[in-house]
Amino acid sequence: MKLNEIRDNPGAHYRAKRVGRGIGSGKGKTSGRGGKGQTARSGVTLNGFEGGQTPLHRRLPKRGFNNAIFRKDFKVVNLGRLQAALDNGRLSAEGKLDGAALVSSGVLRRLGDGVRLLAKGALHTAITIEVAGASKAAIVAVEQAGGKVILRGGRARQEKSDGVTASA
Repeated sequence: MKLNEIRDNPGAHYRAKRVGRGIGSGKGKTSGRGGKGQTARSGVTLNGFEGGQTPLHRRLPKRGFNNAIFRKDFKVVNLGRLQAALDNGRLSAEGKLDGAALVSSGVLRRLGDGVRLLAKGALHTAITIEVAGASKAAIVAVEQAGGKVILRGGRARQEKSDGVTASA
């Protein structure tokens, strides 16, 4: 085989359709774009436009609501990540660990609205950690390692009362 004998596989290379090259080509004058107007110009796509028919996004009803601007932004810390930081010496098991300690050690980038402790990974060191929230499994894992989880404010749940007020 010589370099001048190398060819594409049959059908691998499709010749581009040359437009605007006269009436006889079948793609002359307007180059298959119809008359004038927005879609005859280059760089135009009308997303959601269905030729004047009411588009799908307007035919379907509105539904639900979005309350995202009021949502609390809790930063998640897993037990395995805490253990890795303790092993590396970035965190110390003495004293109380809180959000500020996690940020200064580099476990978290920023504090947000508080820290939420989750149980992914294993914890072998006894620590006292103060967080805004924790999963039940995480609390059990910390206590099994000989530590303690302190849940502070953040989202304090109020117990529902019966609505009966004692009037004397």
